[in-house]
Order: sequence, then C-alpha cells, then structure tokens
Amino acid sequence: MGKVQARMESALSRLLPPAHIAPARLHEAMRYAALGGGKRVRPLLSFAAGEVSGAAPERLEVAAAAVELIHAYSLVHDDLPCMDDDVLRRGKPSVHVEYDEATALLVGDALQTLAFQLLAEHRLADDARVQLEMLKLLALAAGSRGMAGGQQIDLESTGKPLALPELEFMHIHKTGALIRAAVLVGAACGKPLGDAEHTGLDRYAKAVGLAFQVVDDLLDYEGSTATLGKTAGKDSRQGKPTYVSAIGATGAHELALELRGEAHAALEALGTRAARLASLADFVVLRKF
Repeated sequence: MGKVQARMESALSRLLPPAHIAPARLHEAMRYAALGGGKRVRPLLSFAAGEVSGAAPERLEVAAAAVELIHAYSLVHDDLPCMDDDVLRRGKPSVHVEYDEATALLVGDALQTLAFQLLAEHRLADDARVQLEMLKLLALAAGSRGMAGGQQIDLESTGKPLALPELEFMHIHKTGALIRAAVLVGAACGKPLGDAEHTGLDRYAKAVGLAFQVVDDLLDYEGSTATLGKTAGKDSRQGKPTYVSAIGATGAHELALELRGEAHAALEALGTRAARLASLADFVVLRKF
C-alpha cells in the first residue's frame, strides 16, 4: 500500500498543472485539493485489479490518477456551503475555506476535466475500443447515473428516514459507482479477462463500494475529528440518512462484515492474482480512519 500511495503522490504531482503556470491561483488550489492527503483507496484498487490482468504500472498510475482526480473534485464540491458545508478535509481547511467558494467551484470543474484528458491522451490499453470503454465507464460513474446522481438523492433525503434498499440505491451511485470504476478501469489496462473473471471483479467492486460507505457511516458515528481528518458526527447533526440511522451501529458492523465476505467470495475464481484485492477488502472494512 505504501509503495502505491507514494507512487500515486508522485504521479499526481507530475500530472497536475504546475502551480506557477497561469492561472496560478487555480493551479495552486487544484494541487492543494489533490495532493498531500487521503488513503488513495481508489488508486489502490486500480493497481490491485491491474495485477489480475497483468497491467503495466505506468498505465495503472495514469488510469488511477484519473479516478482519483474525480474523487478529489467531488470532495471539493461536497464541502461547499451549498452542499455539505464542511470546513475541514483531510486534516486541513477545505478548499473553499483556504481559497474561496468561486475558486473551489473552478477547482472541482478543472480536476474533473483533467481526469478525462488523462484517459484520452495516454495509451492505456492495446485496443482503442477498450480505452474508449474506460472513458465511458468513468463518465457514467461520475455523472447523473453515478456519483452526481447519488449526491442529488442524498440532498433530497436529508431529514428523511430511508429504508435499507433506498439507502443502498443511493450509495451504489454516490460512493459505489466510482469505486467500481476504479476496479474495472485498472483491470482494463492489462490483458483481456474472461467473462467469469470480469463478473467476479464487478461483484467484488460492488460489495467493496457498499462496504466502504457502511464503514464511513460508522466512523462518522464513532470516530473523532482528529482521527478522521474531517468533521465527525456531521451526518447525524445534519439529519443525513446513514446505515447507522437505518439499522443501528451493531447492524452496520454486521453488514460491513457480510459485504467483506461477499467481496472475498467474488474473487474465488481469480485465484492468487486477486490476493491484493482481498487484502484491500479487509482494509476497507477493518479501517479505523
């Protein structure tokens, strides 16, 4: 994990526009948003999925950077006063606090478009059709049928109790879609996989995506601001529907472990090539921050 995280910090630093190039304030803020923090779970998943298909690390770091830039943009926009209104992210002031709201809005826009630029200008697959599918996959994961759509459902659901199926529908889009894209885009950088292998990866990604959100809800409920690097307890104070509010802390812990089991079962057909994906499922469910 440490090696991939360090490699991704270096790759993101190289792929982002330098801070001294005009418009300098925007580029500086983009780097502030994307560098120097975060667990890099999505790039870790891309690299682990790339091990299944024998993908070259040079391809994986670009594909993973594209996914991580989408994630970084979403955090910048999520923290804005018109969204979740949070002043802390990754242990430092949110972008709109450190800079201003208008700059934060542009930072998110610019990070998102840079993600697709990276997927378009680097050769990441041997077959151009596969690379076009990667672009489509990330666009769907980020758009109205993925992350943005999930955020809209989240905004509309504030102050309302959601049943477990409704909550899962929201988070399949808001959180799960981009995690699924991280896995499938990483795998696409290597040799073509068989239908059964692809299905296994897809099932794994969906289980891990939901598990990530379940644990996030638990950490917001049980963790501290100092540990999380963001404001703890914010979801309950804002009346956000969470897995803890829907099924209780004990139920959420049990669900996370159940999803971990589903993720492991989905990898059985992939054998030892999926060992790192299995370890990451454990990390997602057992993490404390």
